[in-house]
Amino acid sequence: MSAQLHEFKDGAALAEGLADRVSAALADGIAARGRATIAVSGGSTPKAFFKALSTRDIDWSKVTVTLVDERFVPADNPRSNHLLVADNLLQGKAKAAAFLPLYRDAGSAEEAAKIASADAASLGHPFDVAILGMGTDGHTASFFPGGSNLAEAISSETPRGVITMEAEGAGETRLTFTFTSLQDARLLVLHIEGQGKMDVLSAAKEDGPEADMPIRAILRRAATPLDIYWAP
Repeated sequence: MSAQLHEFKDGAALAEGLADRVSAALADGIAARGRATIAVSGGSTPKAFFKALSTRDIDWSKVTVTLVDERFVPADNPRSNHLLVADNLLQGKAKAAAFLPLYRDAGSAEEAAKIASADAASLGHPFDVAILGMGTDGHTASFFPGGSNLAEAISSETPRGVITMEAEGAGETRLTFTFTSLQDARLLVLHIEGQGKMDVLSAAKEDGPEADMPIRAILRRAATPLDIYWAP
């Protein structure tokens, strides 16, 4: 699968450039279908992008924001991706957007995944935008090497929806959209910063099992060509 690299001089320029591209894609979705959907990732990388996107002048009341993946922790937990998005993206103009959380106050992560899957199905598919990150181990979403449900998560046969993941490098149990949920987003972005991440991506482009570097599943099999947004 072809991937296009968009390189920026620094993280600030990347945040603005990506916000422009994403807001245009959301506006296109609203114009075409009356609403738009975006799935975003957590971590430290997207904060500046979230803040830039929140200022863009689109009809946010017709946008639903959800998460690519989440830790099985409540929204007030400092490690919650929901909290990160609430504090940095769902502000200003973007406060009008709807938010679909993956964490639910259910008896188990598996129960939460079922509820989130049912709610996500009501959004329709594919997502207008999916923004992926990548770890230095080659994981994306919560597709961790050695993850408990990794084979299921990255299989093209697994239905759309949210499943659970446990892995040594993950800390808490995770909730993650499956490969099939993410791979055909109308705009599919990998947002990475730093030479270290670019080196990891270069390694992922080499031959090797997807299970060792799960980002390979996206690079090799995504239906939508991947747009890589990177700054050193």
